[in-house]
Amino acid sequence: MAIPQSFLDELEARCPIEEVVADYVPLSAKGGNLWGLCPFHSEKTPSFSVSPDKHIFHCFGCGKGGGVIRFVMEIESLSFLEAVRKLAARAGLELPEEDQAAQARRNRRKRLLELNKQAARFYYETLKSPQGEPMLRYAQEKRRLTPTYIKRFGLGAAPDSWDSLIKAMTALGYEKGELLEAGLVVAGKNGGIYDKFRNRLMLPVIDATGDILGFTSRVMDNSTPKYLNTPETALFKKRSILYGIQWAKLTKRNFFLLVEGNLDVITLHQAGIDNAVATMGTALTADHARLIGKYTKELVLCYDNDAAGVEATQRAMTVLKDTGFRVRVLQLPRRKTPEGELVKQDPDDFIKFQGPAAFERLLAGSADQSEYRLEAIQKKYDLSKLEDRTAFLKEAAQMIAQLSSPVEREIYAGRAAEAASVSKEAMVREVEDSRRRQAGQKRRKEERAALTPAVDLQPKARELRYQNMRSARAEEGVIRLLFLDSTLLSLCQELTAEDFSSPLWGRIYAALSQGELPPNPAAFDAVLSGEEADLLARLLHTPQSLAEGRQAMTDYITVIQEEARRATQADPVAALFAVQAKKKQKEATEEQT
Repeated sequence: MAIPQSFLDELEARCPIEEVVADYVPLSAKGGNLWGLCPFHSEKTPSFSVSPDKHIFHCFGCGKGGGVIRFVMEIESLSFLEAVRKLAARAGLELPEEDQAAQARRNRRKRLLELNKQAARFYYETLKSPQGEPMLRYAQEKRRLTPTYIKRFGLGAAPDSWDSLIKAMTALGYEKGELLEAGLVVAGKNGGIYDKFRNRLMLPVIDATGDILGFTSRVMDNSTPKYLNTPETALFKKRSILYGIQWAKLTKRNFFLLVEGNLDVITLHQAGIDNAVATMGTALTADHARLIGKYTKELVLCYDNDAAGVEATQRAMTVLKDTGFRVRVLQLPRRKTPEGELVKQDPDDFIKFQGPAAFERLLAGSADQSEYRLEAIQKKYDLSKLEDRTAFLKEAAQMIAQLSSPVEREIYAGRAAEAASVSKEAMVREVEDSRRRQAGQKRRKEERAALTPAVDLQPKARELRYQNMRSARAEEGVIRLLFLDSTLLSLCQELTAEDFSSPLWGRIYAALSQGELPPNPAAFDAVLSGEEADLLARLLHTPQSLAEGRQAMTDYITVIQEEARRATQADPVAALFAVQAKKKQKEATEEQT
């Protein structure tokens, strides 16, 4: 859909970038801009800048940047049109009439969502039929779920049949291709299709807006896999889905509880712990963290208390590092069986045997992430052995040295010292030595980077790398000046896009000089790729004085034309094309006058 520039200009005016960004990132004023911790990568010191005057954002850490539409595209993982539609709804604007292709894509999505809704209805009705008796019995007897929560989470049953869903959905007018696109069926070798979910307890996966994106399921016999999800589709993207979010977002608690099992989520909600969510069998991602961050900045991790669970917890804490989240870890104790064996427990087991009140007590005493990490390090060593104690203290000191708070460093240094039976003073010294070593390593890394300025000036995206650094730097200056003062275009009569060594800056210059792209940074959201928008945002965040703007423009043009002449002298074919381009530009100018 081609959206008129006039509409995008009005959209930007009604959605100031600083207000939109502030919905996701706490900002504070400093030096004329607004600053905060970047939502796109982990950091401790704010490097994410928003310029209300220029209507752009830019992160000096990861390099992301652009206008208000680009920000919504990145933070919500949306297409350009979806981001425009979201901002239009925010501003109370009605989108211009969509072209047929865009309307078709939108209608297709709506139809797939409706298909998932009808499939969920079919599974729910089947659960109440004789075919669903094994699944209902499992939910009620094994999982102890009440009818209220079975209905609340829309549980259903897939019959032990190859085509029950196919028959039901085709009777409603859905086609084979739609069933395949929604991930509800599988293509057979002979060109036919069969139901993907068979003999399974079905759990619809619902997003925060109430749309059914797909399904997860548990088998009722010994076949594999025990748990099966909808495959990746246009709707179902595991890296950004949280099971239970449609109810957890309504909690009165000030944190979310992240568990591993989808059925555990339902058990917890039924027990009154209505802030539980789960990923779809994947590790926690930055997309998950952004979704959680819309509702809370405190998260409790409750993974299985085994090697895999410990690894998943460590990975999640790495993802959440420096994101502004307060992270705690809840470890469920092992349970002794009647035979005396100690077995791990998931939340469903714990609540079943110890009850909701006991779980609440554990939840209240869950350890913060620093305490958890220290305990995890301690478990790696036998502290009765001298060499293990030494190794433990060195690794613990490295971890504690990374804590920003001096009070926290002293507290955890004391705990590590007590565990290893050494003096607190000795451990504090070890922590401070480790902190100095880490600071020195960071400083040396920064110094090495400072010695290679040409590398730092190169775009991060390989496909945008400069072939002629001298010309490219001057080209950046021309573009930056034109965005700051479009009247300087009058000095560019002899400068053509073909003179530019960088294809990106040549394209933008051509658009600016032909009036196709107004000197408005938000306009590039519609016409540039993400990497290109990042680079332009970086350029526009670079200070440029207009006091000597005309002289600077003249100097930049001189450099560009000198480098272009050198390039064409080395390439006769390029020289011929350059002459032809100059001739065409001169003819076009004469026609306009």
